[in-house]
Amino acid sequence: MRDVCSYGYFLLAPNVWDPDRKTMTRPLNLENGVATLTIAQPDIKKGSPIKAVADRALTRSEQQDAKRQLIRMLRLDDTSPADFHRTDPRWKKSGKARLSRSPTVFEDIIKTVTSCNVTWPSTVNMNKRLCEVVCPAFPTPKQMARKRPATLRARCSVGYRDQRMVDLAKMAVRGELDLDHLEDPTVSDDDIYETLLALPGIGPYAGANIMSLLGRYSRLAIDTETIRHGKVVLGYKGSDLAIRKKLEKHYAPFGEHKFRSYWFEVWDFYESKQGPAHTWAPRAVVNAFTASNLK
Repeated sequence: MRDVCSYGYFLLAPNVWDPDRKTMTRPLNLENGVATLTIAQPDIKKGSPIKAVADRALTRSEQQDAKRQLIRMLRLDDTSPADFHRTDPRWKKSGKARLSRSPTVFEDIIKTVTSCNVTWPSTVNMNKRLCEVVCPAFPTPKQMARKRPATLRARCSVGYRDQRMVDLAKMAVRGELDLDHLEDPTVSDDDIYETLLALPGIGPYAGANIMSLLGRYSRLAIDTETIRHGKVVLGYKGSDLAIRKKLEKHYAPFGEHKFRSYWFEVWDFYESKQGPAHTWAPRAVVNAFTASNLK
């Protein structure tokens, strides 16, 4: 279950991580309604199976859908770790390679939107409210498309993101935002990036971040946190622009894995401050990832 706790979204609703039991509880949108699964790895030996128990009986088609969503969430079908470790051997011993993500592309897109130009506690609150107000298993495109932007702003505290979220949802419903296309491995990184930048509310940082969640690590998602990492961890000095250029140069040798190399450096730093991620109690770390605590 180490890889469950490899990216910040594992702390966002509707995910519930229990650091004592080492379980992830996660509601999923399925054919006959929401079902909540408790995910665990009873045997911690490498390669031991992941087990998921639902809170209600699932039909065979629901079982297959739940399995598909969990495979995506935990990247159980990712065959790239070995290549990553050859490119950046620093992480081979620990086995770090996979970044956890959401069960659906749409959720990853919306969660990225909630992480832009805002503090982490606000991101946590936005996702919590979206699940409380719209859908406990996270809003589907159809569910969000039916919401008025003013409702999202007033009840979910999403601020200026309200219209953008509804627009993204409507585009997905109409097929103008082809979610399957974004996950098509035959499409180039450049094409996917351009597609993302054309979406409402998606700029260079958000586009690169979503790409990493799609399993495309060729671009750095540079924001204020990246600049902080350059200053505090890598010791870079100068203007933000100068540091940005140094960061691009620093990670260039990692090629198509550069985001992963960057991210595990960041995650290592977080764990040096807060302990191993699998020990984090969600409520306790809400305010931990702020500028004042990460110096």
